[in-house]
Amino acid sequence: MSDTGSDRRADKGSLVTTEEGADAQPARRHVGLSAKLLVLTISFVMLSEILIFVPSVANFRNTWLADKLTTAGVAAAVLAETDVVSKALQARLLASTDAVAIALNDGPTRRLIAMSEMPPQVDRHIDMTGMNPSLAIWQAFDTLFNGEGRMIRLVGSAQMGTSGQIEIVMPEAPLRHEMLAFAGRILALSLVISVITASLVYISLRWLFVRPLQRLIANMARFAEAPEDPERRIVPSGRADEIGDAEVRLSAMQTTLGQTLHQQRRLADLGLAVSKINHDLRNLLASAQLFLERLETSPDPLARRLAPKIVSTLDRAVDYTRAVMAYGRAQEAPPKRRLVRLRAIVEDVGQVLGLVESAEIQWENRVAADMEVDADPEQIFRVLMNLCRNSVQALQGESNAAVVKRLVVEAERQGTVATIRVADTGPGVPERARAHLFRAFQGSARPGGTGLGLAIAAELVRAHGGTVVLEDTGVGATFRISLPDRPVDIAQARSEHARAARSARS
Repeated sequence: MSDTGSDRRADKGSLVTTEEGADAQPARRHVGLSAKLLVLTISFVMLSEILIFVPSVANFRNTWLADKLTTAGVAAAVLAETDVVSKALQARLLASTDAVAIALNDGPTRRLIAMSEMPPQVDRHIDMTGMNPSLAIWQAFDTLFNGEGRMIRLVGSAQMGTSGQIEIVMPEAPLRHEMLAFAGRILALSLVISVITASLVYISLRWLFVRPLQRLIANMARFAEAPEDPERRIVPSGRADEIGDAEVRLSAMQTTLGQTLHQQRRLADLGLAVSKINHDLRNLLASAQLFLERLETSPDPLARRLAPKIVSTLDRAVDYTRAVMAYGRAQEAPPKRRLVRLRAIVEDVGQVLGLVESAEIQWENRVAADMEVDADPEQIFRVLMNLCRNSVQALQGESNAAVVKRLVVEAERQGTVATIRVADTGPGVPERARAHLFRAFQGSARPGGTGLGLAIAAELVRAHGGTVVLEDTGVGATFRISLPDRPVDIAQARSEHARAARSARS
């Protein structure tokens, strides 16, 4: 009882810890997913606008310079027709182009079209005839950052039917001012477009993803407070996308987890009840053993013959109560393997179940007398006892006298593996019970059964490194147990063999 109480207190402590962990709130986030999404959306849209802004500024610069060349080309056409440009036309031409000098270069001849003053030193030369996009972008940013106070010489092809090239000497500051004004308008427009686009994208993504995720998170927190409450499980919204799939899977997981926790709680209560029953039952069995000691000295030969078997049965009953309690704590003792005669163990199983003298069920022990297995004798007895008891219960459920009721245990050995079969002619295992056949409280094939017998048998066989499976033979139910022998350490075996050989020679 003291061990059980401590285990119960440990379980209670772990439960409290779990509940406290469920109630604990996560650390408050300074920036939520929605804010991050909004900032990233605006940033990406602005980046896209910047990628558009760069060639736009370069194109504006090229257009502005081309307009100046076109205006100068008009004067060049007049000069080609009259060979003279009036002072008034020169003044208007210089004012419209912001130039200080305009010239026409036609092969070896270079003629001055207009000039307001002696041109100062030229700081930069711009040839529009060889302009390409990358060069235009580089020169545009150079003008934005370094164009104030510089004098440029602009060269381009003459138009308006005039051959040759137009040369314009002009300050770069007006171009820079126009480019800055254009850049400001583009950036303002880009910002407005970015905010509108980002807001629409943000609202859409929040409606499509963020809010459903917040619903999932809120449901998880609510479910964690009381996992066994079915009202706290999420109800899928029916969405036909990944969020809807996540809701369906979360609902299924919560249902399974709630059922598992409910089952674990019942198992914990069962473990406490079994520990109490075991305590009282052991006292009763101890009293029964005292009474049996008197039967051993009885003059009745039948009493003297049956008393040891009854004592052995009572001892096994005590062990069974311990085994059930150990199974509830998942602390089944490791097998103490010995080389045992399997036929004797099967015979004991038949004696305990009353099959040897039974007139209702035909009992056949087909295990050879020399059949040996490497196993724990008590645990292999429990395995066969559980399987044979299930068969007996299945056979006793049939009331028709014409039905054959037979239970057969047979075994064979192939190399280092012993195979045991427990077969009956009962109704067999229904299909609904096969999926969880060896799971406690889920694999029972009859109404009112717990399925503990098969679960314990499977656990004991696995502890031996073996397997137990249900074979489809078409008649009744046949369970096949495969028990491998313990692996042999070859190096140790060779060492012992060499040691024995040296001892024999000496």
